[in-house]
Amino acid sequence: MSESAVAAVVGYDELATLKLIALDGGRSGPVKVSCAGLATRLDVSNQTASRRLQQLDEADFIDREVVSDGQWITITEAGEGALRTEYADYRRIFETPSTVTLDGTVTGGMGEGRHYISLSGYMEQFVERLGYEPFPGTLNVELSDDAIHARAGMSSLDAVPIDGWEDDERTFGPATCYAAHLEADGETYEPVHIIVPERTHHDESQLEIIAPDKLRDELDLADGDSITVRVEEVESE
Repeated sequence: MSESAVAAVVGYDELATLKLIALDGGRSGPVKVSCAGLATRLDVSNQTASRRLQQLDEADFIDREVVSDGQWITITEAGEGALRTEYADYRRIFETPSTVTLDGTVTGGMGEGRHYISLSGYMEQFVERLGYEPFPGTLNVELSDDAIHARAGMSSLDAVPIDGWEDDERTFGPATCYAAHLEADGETYEPVHIIVPERTHHDESQLEIIAPDKLRDELDLADGDSITVRVEEVESE
């Protein structure tokens, strides 16, 4: 059958049916399938389940032998190829490193970052988990409207947890750090980390960034300058 003919009869619904057959063992040999049982698992009518099997058969994705109480079905080489294509797509979704790009402008902060970054309970964790001692202060970034929406994608990326701790006087909350690099006026600086404290007065429109150096000096930044922060998935070794 030509590729155009296959595309005409095999869509996502048929591939979902093929997946169930594979889960039942249809890649390694014949499995017994009834239209009624298949229909229940797919939440469709018996007629629809039967039609999907027929379409898979016509596309040469399965071999089947109809018997009185069902059908013996084996997935063909072509059918396995279709499943492998689906598998490759899902690997790209879940295993390929992702990047979240955030555009914004440099803005002044309230000075709290300098105090909290310098506290030993945080600093020791930064050195151990981020691999550097941050400059005592944060670079504050006001995100563009598009970046505020894109920021939600950070939640799907790996992050470095910074634990909460306490001293004799008070309790200090935990935070999350996302590895990134910063681009400004054609220059790139890394490593930097977006730090997201569990308790903060900032809303989703603002980022706080830490780095080994004072970023304003390293990149000659002033309030209102445009920058881009790229947050990348950390590949496991």
